[in-house]
Amino acid sequence: MFLTISREYGAGGGAMARLVAERLRWRLVDNEVVEEVARLAGMTPDEVARREERGPSFIERLSRALAMATPELIGPDPVEVPEAQEKRLVKLTEQVVADACHEGDAVLVGRAAVAVLGRRVDALHVRVVAPLEHRVQVAADRHGVSLEDAAKRLKAVDANRARYHRQYYDRDWADARSYHLTVNTAWLGLERSAELVVEAVRGRSES
Repeated sequence: MFLTISREYGAGGGAMARLVAERLRWRLVDNEVVEEVARLAGMTPDEVARREERGPSFIERLSRALAMATPELIGPDPVEVPEAQEKRLVKLTEQVVADACHEGDAVLVGRAAVAVLGRRVDALHVRVVAPLEHRVQVAADRHGVSLEDAAKRLKAVDANRARYHRQYYDRDWADARSYHLTVNTAWLGLERSAELVVEAVRGRSES
């Protein structure tokens, strides 16, 4: 079975996914997707590491192409990606997500996994949300920036995630009907949110 986690930026989806994976004892598939796509695109880990700073780096372009999946690695002004290159990276990402499913139970974070695996009956899709004010504060604390800068970053990340889903999968990223469960981490907290998701997975597995 597979669990996909689609999250608003700053809602704590990655942290919640780790808790869920630990409690289910499932594999967590998160940033390694970026690393594997980088490998398939012909980049070495050292090259990626050297280019994680500001500037028109590969990781900036790749992160944008993966719907800003790792916004903590990029600056506030992402570099535009040629459409042909982005399409190639989208296909590589789909391949990596599909390959990750060959090894059994897994929690997949972001990377439009909900769209890639949307038709599979053995997948449970969860959306993680939180109020804007909460997410802005989380982003500001995480990156040590002002609330204004955090709000700009959040807006850009979420807009690009929505664009990615719309452009490549003709779907509304925020449409609740695309998910089996939506959790508000600001209201529930990460621990309780993880518990609800685990309960949903176990209930789905037993049905």
